Amino acid sequence: MPRFRLLGLWLVLMLPLVHAEPFTVLLGTYTRDGSEGIYATTLDPTTGAMTKARLVKAMPDPEFLALHPQHRIVYALTRDADGRGGVVALTMDPASGALTELNRRTVTSGTFCHLAVDPAGRRLIAVSYGGGYTTQWTLTEDGRLGPGGDLIKHHGPLGPNPDRQEAPHAHSVTISRDARFAFVADLGLDRVLAYDLTRDAATLHAQPSHDAIIAAGAGPRHSTFSPDGNTLYVLNELDGSITVLAYDATDAALQPRQHLSILPADYHGRISSSEIRAHPNGRFIYAAHRGDNTIAIFARDEKTGTLTRTGAVPTGGQNPRNFVLSPDGRWLLCANQDSHNLTAFRVNDQTGDLTATGQEITVARSVCVLFVPHD
Repeated sequence: MPRFRLLGLWLVLMLPLVHAEPFTVLLGTYTRDGSEGIYATTLDPTTGAMTKARLVKAMPDPEFLALHPQHRIVYALTRDADGRGGVVALTMDPASGALTELNRRTVTSGTFCHLAVDPAGRRLIAVSYGGGYTTQWTLTEDGRLGPGGDLIKHHGPLGPNPDRQEAPHAHSVTISRDARFAFVADLGLDRVLAYDLTRDAATLHAQPSHDAIIAAGAGPRHSTFSPDGNTLYVLNELDGSITVLAYDATDAALQPRQHLSILPADYHGRISSSEIRAHPNGRFIYAAHRGDNTIAIFARDEKTGTLTRTGAVPTGGQNPRNFVLSPDGRWLLCANQDSHNLTAFRVNDQTGDLTATGQEITVARSVCVLFVPHD
């Protein structure tokens, strides 16, 4: 092949990398130890280098963040001056990343730990660990928070751990890929509660017949769907395990398929799982463990949804509270809450392996990482 044709082919292949846009990454924090609110960094998509974190919105305890599916709007958990929990809707400036408040909603008591927006942008659902309840607000067409805030208290038999399962503890909400159901992991009840989203958006409809019962004492914390939407992976905090549940798109039921440990067989330390994510290509699942500050790697059978543990890597910090994969699946960023750092890993999309890049930035008490997709 003539040299100029080889050069042309090389340029075509390299074009996506040369023109790849940097990613904006938002960081939710606990506002203590120097943190003041929501921070932002920019990730170089070719090197994994991150810019110094900059404050983009001063506010108390924005511990978890979510994006509107159609608008450049960020939703953040927070609390008011009286300690009441709520949610704030914020518009994001595409150039600077600065966040400006649109509106907010609070509840009469308690605080929230997790939230999610449905794919149609009709509602936002939030859960309270301490209160053991789920709530929702409708969203207007421009993404503002509308009416809602009714608290649905969780009830049912408690798990066997008297220290951690003394009451219901709603820990996270995950919405099915087909937008038909919201699934709330309750650590205290060893249960994933189902809410039907196909009915009137003004009301959150519990669907207990579609709940999933998790192993006694497991303590469901966070969950994620596979990219094809056929499998829900529930990370259990108290026993360091993952429960694999098949999702039947016909009747939206969850069926147990596998329950496996995220830990090596010879591990005898403190058990405290935190976050679980699926790779965009559907071939790998990742789970963070705070007991030994690692992220475990699992190969996923794309036909059955079942998992095989292939290894784990240190997170480069203490107490890995949250992590996320970039939309292109090439990078993983991990927020280490107690060491106040955000660490970067290169992802091998063929093997699932994670390689520490040595890139890290300081972010005090970071507990949530959110990639903002390109326009």
